[in-house]
Amino acid sequence: MSFLIRLISFCLIALVLGAQPAQAQGQSARVQGKAPLVLAAASLQEALNKAADVWAAKGHVRPVLSFAASSALARQIVQGAPADLFFSADEEWMDYVAADKARAGGWILRGTRVNVLTNRLALIAPVASTTRLAIMPNFPLAAALGANGRLAMGQVGAVPAGKYGQQALVNLKVWPAVAPRVAGAESVRAALALVARGEAPLGIVYATDARVEPKVRILGLFPDRTHKPIVYPLAALAGASAEGEAFRRFLISPEGHRIFAAYGFGAS
Repeated sequence: MSFLIRLISFCLIALVLGAQPAQAQGQSARVQGKAPLVLAAASLQEALNKAADVWAAKGHVRPVLSFAASSALARQIVQGAPADLFFSADEEWMDYVAADKARAGGWILRGTRVNVLTNRLALIAPVASTTRLAIMPNFPLAAALGANGRLAMGQVGAVPAGKYGQQALVNLKVWPAVAPRVAGAESVRAALALVARGEAPLGIVYATDARVEPKVRILGLFPDRTHKPIVYPLAALAGASAEGEAFRRFLISPEGHRIFAAYGFGAS
């Protein structure tokens, strides 16, 4: 009888030990699967990295995040750069990707495009600056730059924050005086860096950018009516993996919105 008991115990232990590697292999496969690639507007860096961390903590492979101006990313996509998701800082560059006819069937997966976030446009200065300005029609922006100072902002012909900024300055009737003084940067974060380093006395960035940079302060927010609504659309791209689509759904979920809200973004 004791032999039979020992035999049964041995078999049970073998079954348990034999099941463990299979379970571990399943978990490993889930974690080590191919990471989806997300091309995202530069202004999303902190919030999207946080979202990726939360997603990975749920047992998923952490997405690879590539940040740049939406214009640069859109051009990469239509040139065939492989990616799973595109998170733009404006609708025009998403439209550009959607309208491109170079790829049969288009670059965006039908039914996956959705407007996710909103933002505000801010006028900033170095944190030690004593400049005070009230944003209103004909406000003395050019004079506030001083004799040789320049206004840092995204390139107005391409970078969404630059385009929004130009619209606001035109509507406030100060663009003609300021246009020759603009330092056009390749992205909104590059414009932010110019002000943070004291290389430009003033800059125009998103409010969320100013919020994460301790070396700048906000002089004021541009009224929403002075520029087109700032909207961030998200879409899955042709060939997106199942994991990429799952991450897209997470970003637009209530939990995803709470993460973005913690960094100052509004819900679209």
